[in-house]
Amino acid sequence: MAKSKHNFCVIMAGGIGARFWPMSRTTHPKQFIDILGTGETLIQQTYKRLKRICPKENIYIVTNEIYQSLVMKQIPEMASTQILLEPSRRNTAPCIAYANYCILARDPEARIVVAPSDHIILKEDIFIENLEAALAAAGENDWLLTLGIRPSRPDTGYGYIQYVDGKKDVYPKEKHIKKVKTFTEKPNLELAETFLKCGDFLWNAGIFIWSLKTIMKAFAKHLPEVDVLFKKGIGKYGTKEERAFIAATYTVCKSISVDYGLMEQAENVYVLAADFGWSDLGTWGSLYENRPKDDLGNTVVGRNVMLYESSNCIVNMPKDKLVVLEGLNDYIVVESDNVLLVCRKTDEQQIRQFVNDVMLEKGEKYV
Repeated sequence: MAKSKHNFCVIMAGGIGARFWPMSRTTHPKQFIDILGTGETLIQQTYKRLKRICPKENIYIVTNEIYQSLVMKQIPEMASTQILLEPSRRNTAPCIAYANYCILARDPEARIVVAPSDHIILKEDIFIENLEAALAAAGENDWLLTLGIRPSRPDTGYGYIQYVDGKKDVYPKEKHIKKVKTFTEKPNLELAETFLKCGDFLWNAGIFIWSLKTIMKAFAKHLPEVDVLFKKGIGKYGTKEERAFIAATYTVCKSISVDYGLMEQAENVYVLAADFGWSDLGTWGSLYENRPKDDLGNTVVGRNVMLYESSNCIVNMPKDKLVVLEGLNDYIVVESDNVLLVCRKTDEQQIRQFVNDVMLEKGEKYV
């Protein structure tokens, strides 16, 4: 399929990846790290992937202004006008509203893919086919589309989407597009197991597809207090006035996610049920799932790591550091810069709390 000039992509790259601490830090978060050892960082992989569905000049990266130089260094072919800089973190809805108005200044007929910068996608060809089908559907219907992943386990780290499993296809050209019934944030294990048994629940991949007209209509209806702020900048986007306007806007804009503020409120939400080897790579456990392991289930980064009677561990060490571990089972052991983390894999959701505690007690230099 030829890349349509009306296809646009927005890559969200402003997060700090706290659950990947201590490797992911505020000054150098996980999207800018070659976490998988492939020779490319996660944002480089995402950019390369999305270039397959839209012209490179139609790709925008929204990130915090402190990461401008990292983006320019890692993706040097991007024009500075394609890097949208947020002065502060306000979650995903303001980030998307900002990109919407930049795209409106160029192409009111745009169809848009919004994707995080730090996901793994193993089956890229299938992913591209899914995006093209979703873009076609978004161009023909007043729909807000998202991608849902068929769950392989009762994971408590993901949000879930329940769809209406009607007999009639809502979109005959792609039978895997379903009407969304409910969204559920990260459930407990018992609920996640129930979802898996039901068969009509998907993991929420946080990848969105819509036409510019549809998403702007949705913002005006469901998040007018956000939309009206960015609307005031019409005529400034893509000009020298943009940065000062955005700086002022972010001081008064509330922090809210597009999931909570818009997708969970709207009636015209659809999901494309897919399976393209996806992980949001949000935690050390998800990295463990995606790395090769030895006979005892250990995955190790580092040249001088020696393991004795240890199994199912993820160990990530500076390449030349000698590390001897004995008697560990199901542990995360990570050293980065001046921080060592030793934590049970089952407790990895507490890492965010560890980061908060370190910040309060030891200061910013460790986070």
